[in-house]
Amino acid sequence: MVLLAAAAFIAFECRQTPTYAASRSVPPADSTGAEAYADHCAICHGDNREGNLPAFPPLLGINHQMTEAQITEIIRKGRGRMPGFPKLEQDDLTALLHYLSTAEQPQPGAGKESSSTSTLASAGGMLFQQNCAFCHGRDAQGGESGPDLTQSRLVRRDRGGDQISAVVRNGRPEKKMPAFHFSDQEMHSIVAFIHEAQAIAVSKPGGRRGVEVSDLQTGNVNAGRAYFNGAGRCATCHSPSGDLAGIASKYEGLQLEEQMLYPRDVKNRATVTLASGENVTGTVAYLDEFTIALRDAAGNYRSWPIGKVKYKLDAPVNAHVELFGQYSDDDIHNLMAYLQTLR
Repeated sequence: MVLLAAAAFIAFECRQTPTYAASRSVPPADSTGAEAYADHCAICHGDNREGNLPAFPPLLGINHQMTEAQITEIIRKGRGRMPGFPKLEQDDLTALLHYLSTAEQPQPGAGKESSSTSTLASAGGMLFQQNCAFCHGRDAQGGESGPDLTQSRLVRRDRGGDQISAVVRNGRPEKKMPAFHFSDQEMHSIVAFIHEAQAIAVSKPGGRRGVEVSDLQTGNVNAGRAYFNGAGRCATCHSPSGDLAGIASKYEGLQLEEQMLYPRDVKNRATVTLASGENVTGTVAYLDEFTIALRDAAGNYRSWPIGKVKYKLDAPVNAHVELFGQYSDDDIHNLMAYLQTLR
């Protein structure tokens, strides 16, 4: 349920002093909010709030992750690569907030693996699809950035939600998983769905989609250490006692290998030279063939047309990409074995 979530409400426009939902007595018609969403948000976040990963997160079920005040603040001020936009009419903003709090209309068979799916698990399946599936997969067997829950030790230990509920409600900030705000009944239904998904996966031996940690423990530690310090040139940027200290405690199995091959959340930096000769350095907030935008040292969002400035990009992840054509299978297995010792 990695949401980096809701951090890229990118196409919203809103007024400086919105009124939160608590201050309105009658919610606006959903059609008005749907129109506001279609006009301002759908181009990035999808026609049905499903998101366009990895750039734009889903907004379906966002009310389980954030309060309206938090959502409104993001719309007003921006966050990460999203700038703040202050021009959406108040009535449209209010309608949009209401629309974002509504649930997706159930689809026939949604949330069900078979005709024997329980009513409770079926209800949990709908909530899971809206809030969790984009990371953990529609069948809870792993997805875009979340692990396979049907292989999870925590899920196997769970009794009636005593383990799962705590993780869902508290989140795992160290793994970029936010906290979710579900009622007790909603939580019970999600737990039921996860357990049923696990039972279905166990009943289909040989159909496993996930990767076990043991599958990735076939390399030689000493050879991996030699590659890290030698041919791989890893030590020119990384240190086992510095930025990589404890990395095997933060990630394991496929997640660790993905971080090794193509690290997520690496912040690129750039220096933009303006026509006046002024240099502006900061973290890249947005970059395409038309526009470059930075967050400068003061946190200000600044953008320029590509054709009117010069820029120099510092993208650390490029060194990892360059290795793709150089790795042998042994290099990857050995390097993985070495990184698994950094706890």
